[in-house]
Order: sequence, then structure tokens, then C-alpha cells
Amino acid sequence: MGSFKLSLLCLVPFLLLAVAAGGDTLTTFIVHVQPPEPEENQQTAGSDREAWYRSFLPEDGRLVHAYNHVASGFAARLTPEEVDALSAMPGFVAAVPEETYELQTTHTPLFLGLDAQRGGGSPASHGHGGSERGAGVIVCLLDTGISPTHPSFDGDGMPPPPAKWKGRCDFGVPVCNNKLIGARSFMSVPTAAGNSSSPVDDAGHGTHTASTAAGAVVQGAQVLGQAAGVAVGMAPRAHVAMYKVCNDTSCLSSDILAGVDAAVGDGCDVISMSIGGVSKPFFRDTIAVGTFGAVEKGVFVALAAGNRGPNASSVTNEAPWMLTVAASTMDRSIRSTVRLGNGVSFHGESAYQPDVSASAAFHPLVYAGASGRPYAELCGNGSLDGVDVRGKIVLCKYGSGPDGNITRILKGAVVRSAGGAGMVLMNGFPQGYSTLADAHVIPASHVDYAAASAIMSYVQSAASPTAKILFGGTILGTSPAPSMAFFSSRGPSLQNPGILKPDITGPGVNVLAAWPPQLQVGPPPPASAVLAGQPGPTFNIISGTSMSTPHLSGIAAFVKSKHPDWSPAAIRSAIMTTADVTDRAGNAIRNEQRVASDLFATGAGHVNPEKAADPGLVYDMAPSDYVGFLCGLYSSQNVSVVARRRVDCSAVTVIPESMLNYPSVSVVFQPTWNWSTPVVVERTVKNVGEEVSPSSVYYAAVDIFDDDVAVAVFPSELVFSEVNQEQSFKVMVWRRHGGNKGAKMVQGAFRWVSDTYTVRSPISISFT
Repeated sequence: MGSFKLSLLCLVPFLLLAVAAGGDTLTTFIVHVQPPEPEENQQTAGSDREAWYRSFLPEDGRLVHAYNHVASGFAARLTPEEVDALSAMPGFVAAVPEETYELQTTHTPLFLGLDAQRGGGSPASHGHGGSERGAGVIVCLLDTGISPTHPSFDGDGMPPPPAKWKGRCDFGVPVCNNKLIGARSFMSVPTAAGNSSSPVDDAGHGTHTASTAAGAVVQGAQVLGQAAGVAVGMAPRAHVAMYKVCNDTSCLSSDILAGVDAAVGDGCDVISMSIGGVSKPFFRDTIAVGTFGAVEKGVFVALAAGNRGPNASSVTNEAPWMLTVAASTMDRSIRSTVRLGNGVSFHGESAYQPDVSASAAFHPLVYAGASGRPYAELCGNGSLDGVDVRGKIVLCKYGSGPDGNITRILKGAVVRSAGGAGMVLMNGFPQGYSTLADAHVIPASHVDYAAASAIMSYVQSAASPTAKILFGGTILGTSPAPSMAFFSSRGPSLQNPGILKPDITGPGVNVLAAWPPQLQVGPPPPASAVLAGQPGPTFNIISGTSMSTPHLSGIAAFVKSKHPDWSPAAIRSAIMTTADVTDRAGNAIRNEQRVASDLFATGAGHVNPEKAADPGLVYDMAPSDYVGFLCGLYSSQNVSVVARRRVDCSAVTVIPESMLNYPSVSVVFQPTWNWSTPVVVERTVKNVGEEVSPSSVYYAAVDIFDDDVAVAVFPSELVFSEVNQEQSFKVMVWRRHGGNKGAKMVQGAFRWVSDTYTVRSPISISFT
């Protein structure tokens, strides 16, 4: 079995601990043990490791997962007493209970400047490489599974996967093809539909995200007759592999780690995870540990920023080796209009658009919360029992209740079951102007906070308030676009305030993508359609950072297909430094309150795929740089957890947060510092522009407009004489004499500008 060296690996629970209720209760633990050394070839090492893992277990049948690539250890079902006994065995490092993570739940290629019909790219993209988007790249998703026969995963015209691919597709031939090359399940507990051992998608989420990232071109896509057009992923020529690790709401940490472990071993190029939890130190974060191992092996990882916005410091997946993705809107609305009895109208949204004449009768308008029943204002399940809403339009407040189970679709179902004629879903102040076009099961309109306030005032003042809901169909060219979604989680990062998070924003509101045909969308179909055997919709519109993340995963595959030798850090840099910072009208990107967003909402800005493929300069990093960064945050033991090997930070060059060669800059002045002394941040850029004749010159420009703060870049110009040449520079930040000495935050950017390129890095300066 070879010699073993102690690796100080340990994890603690991330979100919800599964704690044993009694001494004989079996609980899943992730157990970390010594890794084999020297590492042998992967097949032998994997076989030896599993035998080593089983030697710790009291009996057969307890092993849940064996990890080989991104962790040294296994998941097993054990009692607390067995864990105590196991901890005394040679080679044991740590054992921690299971933890639970959450899912973060067409028109977008055109909105992003890509050609949806061809799936290749605009003429500009062909001019600097000519490859179709994602060709030769393997995009792997950890999600709820996949609907393999959906046309978005048709392999027609796709070449075979690269020779490095070692994975398998459990659907078998001919369902698996050159598009869908991998599908496996790592679910350790049964799903509600009983498909835990199969990668089939019972929830829809995984099918939706996979097609968004790399779906094939599908003509005639629509949802309930709306948003009609061509559906295509960001990287339609990329290969897809699905690793089922989630049910319809949650994902277990041991399953996630098994999925990442397999994806890396199988040969994935890009891993997309629309999964997250709460902020934790990286050595306690299963996703952070697993993805560090992936990035070390050259795999790009994109993860959701989370759906806990607009609260400050709500961002999750904060590690600098990840691309952390926020969510913003497109310029498309699926309009439903609330017309009040007093003649005033308010536009809202709903994907369900029944045929209602403008001359239709008005209905009584009532507020569900007037009954005083628990959660009646939210139209929670059972909250309208005994309340007279028959034939009436019901006002329901936005919100999911304390247990998070009162979904927007459920509200309409509750109103319908109580006999209601329609629903108006009303934003509160936190949701502001963000509205969502859901496939409701009843005539509905989701209205913004200003409209909700006016409608409530009318209900409270009118003797007999009435309303009707009219439907305007799909509207393109709406503004402002993009704008930040209210739910998109915000920085600053709690774990590393010296790294700006999120990194980027992309389309995450009202995204149309593939959906399993067996899952109902909208209201039940009429009996005539059922008798005729007409299939249900095969697309759905949903929103979340779950939807924006696969957009960025697909764009990363697009960039990698053009630059297969680029590191994950270089790809992330290209995406960030070319991002758009204004909306389609040329104004600053706004948030849900229609005021200019800050960097803690947008990150570097809104993704621009074509520019990302040709950025001019990149900020590159080696995996060892992250170890130096971690040594600036944690003890040697905790750094060893993430690195999966013994790390002695006293022998490592420590890299402070602000000094990591990141494409953005965050400087946090502490109260004990001399604020008049400049803070100096160093960065290095690599020239990846395709033409250098005889040299390329970049000039520094600073976009900081504040009388109290000064920022300078030295040297003020960089000259490159060859491709891949690197140049270093310093950014100096200081508070001007006599400036405001109180707490303050200043945000802006610095740019390197040549005749061809603009390379922009956001900068945040905080005084606490």
C-alpha cells in the first residue's frame, strides 16, 4: 500500500449539521485520512486508497464515497462512538458531519452580442480565431441531473470528445452522444422521485443550467407561447457532462465533493456549480476545498454568488480561485398589466398569458393579509382557507416565509385553490423595481414596489376596489438593461475583504432554457390537449444566480476554446477586465432601486463575451500563489486543509489579500494605520494580444473621482515587445491631507489603454 504522510485535513459543517440523535444513530461523516505517498498512477492510487479507506470502517456497507482527486478521504455512515474509536487509528486526520448546500435558483446570446442562429460567434469572433463557441471543451455541471433526450443535448454534427475524456454516461447509447458525453449520479440518499441512482433530472434545474451553458441550437423555443425564438447555450459546440449531486432543493456536501472529485478525474475543462451556502472560512467550506483541488489541476470553476441580496456581505463562494457570479436583467419583459377600477394601470410580468380581452370585466380586488391569518399576506399554503376570495383578484406580498417554502408559483396555486380569479404579486421595498416573469398557474402580475404601494393605497381608500389583469406578451428593448436583480448577493466578502466579490454579473433574470418535458410548466393543460397526447413545454423561464452562473461557465468555455493553453486565472481575468460597466443606454448599471450599483453588486461589471476572448492583457496566477494567499489568512494547519498536503506557512512567501495578482483591487485602511501614508499594491500583467509590431504600448488611466482620495499608477506606461511578456506595476492609494477622517468607501477603476485594447480593473477603497 506504500508509505503514508500525515496531511492535516479537516472540514467543519457548512450550513446544516446532521447531528446524531443517539449513540446508535448512523450519520454521514466526511473522514480525512493520510494521502498515499509517493503518488502512483491514478488507477493504482485509486484502488490502493479505497482499500485504505475501508480499513477504517467497522463493517462493509458503510462507505458512501471514496475521494481520489480533490480530497484525501471518504464519506461513511458512522455512529459518534465509532468516530471516536476511528480517531485513534493510525492515519486518521479528522471526521466531520454531513452538511447541506442550496441550489441558487433564447434571448441572452443576442443580448450578449453573440449569434444565436449559428452558435459560432459574430464575424468579429471569427476574425480572431474562427473556432465555434466552446469547440473541444468539456463543460461539467454539478446539479439535479439532466433530461438526456431534450433537443438541447442533440449530438448531431458534434465531433467526438477529446481523447483525454475518461468519464462515462449512464444513460447509454444512443441517448448519450457527442454532445452529452457524461452523466452520473452521486446521490447518497433517495430522491422524492426515487431516481437517486440515475442522473435523470426530476427537478428541472440541472437541465436548465446545462442547456444555458452549452445547449445545442433549438429552433422555435418558447414558454407558454412567450419569449419565442432560438434557444442556444453560450458554448453550443462544447461537450456536456452532468454530475447529479442535488435533489430539487438541496445538495449534501459529501455528494458535492464526490462530484467534483469525479469531474476532475474524468477530464473536465470547466466546472459549473449553481450551488452555495453561507459564508465560511475556506478550510471549513467543502466547495472551496474541492474546487481548489480542481483549479490546481487546471480546471476553471464558476459558482453562484447566492440569492440573499440585496443584503450587504451576503455573497457566498468567495474564494479567489473561483469566478463568483452575480445576476442581472436582460432587455426583455413578458408584460402583464394591472388595471384598477379607477382607470390607473401598472405594468408587471408573468410568463402565463391567457387570452383576455381589454373589455373583460373587472373583479373585486382584495388583500390576502387583511384576514390576519398567519402568512396570509404571503398567500402561504392554507392561509386562505375560509377566506372569501372566490372570483376575486388577490394581492399577495413577495416573500417565502420563515421556512422558505412559500414560492411565487405556490402563491398562485393557493389563490386558485381558494377560488380566486387572479393574483397580483407585490414587491416590498427590498425587491424594488425587480420583477420576474414566472410561469404562474393563474392569471397574475408581478409588480414593482412603486406599483404595489399605489395599488395598496387604492385598496385601502376605495369603497369597492376592483381590477383586471391584461396581457401584453413579450416586449423587447426594455430599459434599464442590464440592471442588478434584487436577489443577487452582495459583497464585501466576509472571508477575504481584500478580494472584491462577486467578480462579474451576467443574465440571471427571466432566463429561458431547456426543461424536462415531464415536468409541468404553468397551469394544467386543457383536457383536449391531454387526450390528444400533446407534449408539455420543453422550456421554462426561471431566475437566480443559478441561471447567471452557467452563462459564465459557457463563456469561459468559449474563451478556452480560443485559448486552450490559458490558465483558469487568465480566463477569469479576461472575463473581468473586459466587462461592461454601463447599460445599453450608456448609463451606470443600476440596482433594484434604480440607483447606480456599486462594485459589491456588479463585481467588475456585466460580461462581454466577444471582448473576453481577446482581452489584450491578463492577470495570471499559479496555484501556489493561492497557498501564499491562504497563509496570510490562516494557520499552517488550516491551510493544509485546503491544499490537501502539509503546508508550513513559515516556509511560504505570504501574499497579503490585496497583493494577490487579482484582476480587481480592494484596499481596506485600518484605524491603526497612518492614513496619510500611501498603501502600495503590486500587480503583474501578461501580454496576450495577438499582434505586437514592433511593440504595444499601454497607458494608465485612473477613474477615481473623490476629493479625499488619491490613486496613482507607476509606471504610467507599459511597453510589450512580444506575446506572453509580463510587466509589473504599482497602484498607490492614499488619503489627501485634510480629507474626511471618518468611515468612508470610494470605488472606481484603473485602466490600461492601448490603440486596440482597454483593460479595466475595478478598485474599492474602504476606510473603517
